[in-house]
Amino acid sequence: MEIRFVAVLASLALALGATAPAAAAPPPSRSAQPPSTTFTNPITEPFADTYADPAIIRGKDGWWYLYATSDPLVSGGPFGNMHVSRSSDLESWEYVGTIFDNENRPSWAASASYFWAPDIRYVDGQYVMYYTVTDTEANPDPWDYTIGVATAPTPTGPWTDSGGPVLDPRPAGGDTYLNTIDPALFADDDGSRYLYFGGFNGGLWVTRLDESGTRAVGELTRVTVADRYEGAFVVKRDGWYYLMGSSANCCAGPVTGYSVYTGRSRSPLGPFTDHEGVSLNESRVGGTQVVAQNGNRWIGVGHHAVLTDAAGQDWMLYHAIDKDAAWLEEPGGVNRRPTLIDRMDWIDGWAVVNAGAGPSEGPQAGPVAASGLGIVRGDPASGSGLRRVAGTFTRGFDDSGDAGALARLVPGRRDAAVVRTAPAPRDVRVEADVRLPDADASFTAALGGSGRAAVLVRLDAEARELVVGQGRRELRAALPVNADLRDWHVLTVEARDGAVRARLSSSGLGDVDAEVRFEPRTPLPRQAPVHLTADGGEARLDNLTVVPAHEPVTRRVAEPRAGAVTFAEEFDGELGPGWDWLHAPSAGPSGVEITDGALSWPLTGHDLVGSANDAPALLRDAPEGDFVLEATVTLPLGENTVRNYQQAGLLVHAGDDDFLRLAPVSIWQTRQVEFGKELTADGRTWFGGHVSGPVADTMHLRLFHTTDPATGEHEYRAASSRDGRTWRFGATWTLPANTTPKVGVYAGGGATPATTATFDKVQLRELG
Repeated sequence: MEIRFVAVLASLALALGATAPAAAAPPPSRSAQPPSTTFTNPITEPFADTYADPAIIRGKDGWWYLYATSDPLVSGGPFGNMHVSRSSDLESWEYVGTIFDNENRPSWAASASYFWAPDIRYVDGQYVMYYTVTDTEANPDPWDYTIGVATAPTPTGPWTDSGGPVLDPRPAGGDTYLNTIDPALFADDDGSRYLYFGGFNGGLWVTRLDESGTRAVGELTRVTVADRYEGAFVVKRDGWYYLMGSSANCCAGPVTGYSVYTGRSRSPLGPFTDHEGVSLNESRVGGTQVVAQNGNRWIGVGHHAVLTDAAGQDWMLYHAIDKDAAWLEEPGGVNRRPTLIDRMDWIDGWAVVNAGAGPSEGPQAGPVAASGLGIVRGDPASGSGLRRVAGTFTRGFDDSGDAGALARLVPGRRDAAVVRTAPAPRDVRVEADVRLPDADASFTAALGGSGRAAVLVRLDAEARELVVGQGRRELRAALPVNADLRDWHVLTVEARDGAVRARLSSSGLGDVDAEVRFEPRTPLPRQAPVHLTADGGEARLDNLTVVPAHEPVTRRVAEPRAGAVTFAEEFDGELGPGWDWLHAPSAGPSGVEITDGALSWPLTGHDLVGSANDAPALLRDAPEGDFVLEATVTLPLGENTVRNYQQAGLLVHAGDDDFLRLAPVSIWQTRQVEFGKELTADGRTWFGGHVSGPVADTMHLRLFHTTDPATGEHEYRAASSRDGRTWRFGATWTLPANTTPKVGVYAGGGATPATTATFDKVQLRELG
């Protein structure tokens, strides 16, 4: 194959040599920068109050399509059977319609079933949607969740259900994968297709799919602990498989603490571990935070999808709740969860939204959705953005799918067909949907012009390879057996920091059919055209973009720091002045006492949540201004047993039904750090929380207090540590401006088995 590769390069050089006058007089320079876009969250506001569980794909027609779960779009609206909207620029969105109606809804789903959490992909030349079916006709259990799949020739349908579930519905009374919801497909470069699914009360699972993609085959593998994650999404990056999932309650209105975490593995089957090596599939559960609420209007940020823009920047789409407008008015009990989009950065090998700043408010710089250099993305053969050098370059039309106008690059009898752009920068990203109708065709993208420094990326239908090379040196990756290049595939080529990365994928959503990373020995020139070549047969191109590669964000935003100690309670005798008991604990040998330089606090089954409000707490006045509340607590919770809901930690108390608490806690079989909030709103009391971790028997806890200068709201950001040195930061909860909360410690939850919490110290610090 090396001979053929060199022949393509020679063909390209000859073609350029034959048209030297044209090459010497290029068309007027066109900016490599595409038009800039801006957005303001929520992006679905023009047509929907709620648009939850978003999934996205770029259609071959050039539009981006955004899908959502079966909620009413607006107050009083009907429950649509999943929704779809679209945008041409990832900035302005319009509603299109529903996925199912009474005519095409799956006949094997019970009449009362909902359809949740669509996952959209492009597979084998058609659009494939996986979705949750909450109730089937298969057994009398009203919540026999399972996964369905439907296909369509276009992103808007018509959708044809496969006729049955991908996974057998849970049998009535069964205890396997109890919450069979939230599907997500991942296609790997060996041709394997995996479906991830599951949620709380069961865990996240993965199964292989058959060649049709409609049925699970082989054994199921659990990849997370049973009571922590849902809403899976998997991407492959730098040889790692990243499993992302959402955690905590999605839908608790104004106290929703939902957020997204990730772990990674060298295998799509796991084990997935976080940045400290803690597994997502163990009782003391791990997970690296990707996005959490930050104190602005948005809470409950989760159930996401990932999109890569034309410049190579990743973006996360997820739903969120406005803490001041949490519910639809009609019907009652439905959360307003519109879709947000924010930049997702990769820092030190881990994904994080807005470099750790969290969900955005106000106008933001948007994704790159158009091409530079005068190229019309959705109609590459129109205009003068590409200049023909040899062969035939003409406009065509896709009459078998949804691509619409496309570009046909047809080689002549003796030479390849070549087009070139205006000069592009050294760090450039080229993306295109590519089809090779002929079995012996190849398509080549040459970066760096036509000289010896050029790096050629070739998609070869005959050899079934993706090849990247410079001169006679090349690297190649074989295509999977099931990759049919007669169907559209997304080819991306990115030059950055002295390396060229090429990836072929079916959906362009973190999946991969073939991937090559190549380091040229001769650097690419600072400015040079990109040459696109078809040889041996016709190449069809659509959705072509050539833009500067994005500048990655490589540093996280600064986390708050704890400063000098202003107050310390070491529990080395009588309590210091300023402490008061709330719901005073019992006295005597089994009660709370100071002993051996610590506060010993047996758990007695009392709790602050709900109507009882009888758990004891030790409180004092909070300092004025900014401060840090800190405690060290030892609470042996064991592992893999149910000890609901034993906990001990920090408390911020503005009232028995208006408080925040941060503690390690036993939630069914998991051990997590929960940052909970209770408030009274809409005539009732609500409790919800953000969860993080992992935990150890001895935990160090901090709450960082600041005040919003615009609203006067109290903001509290949580952090926890297993060693007192390495801290994990979590969510931010707020309390109203007109409150004067007290701060301190508490313990509560179940009394069985007998457990004692021990506080070594409580401190107040300056905000550093």
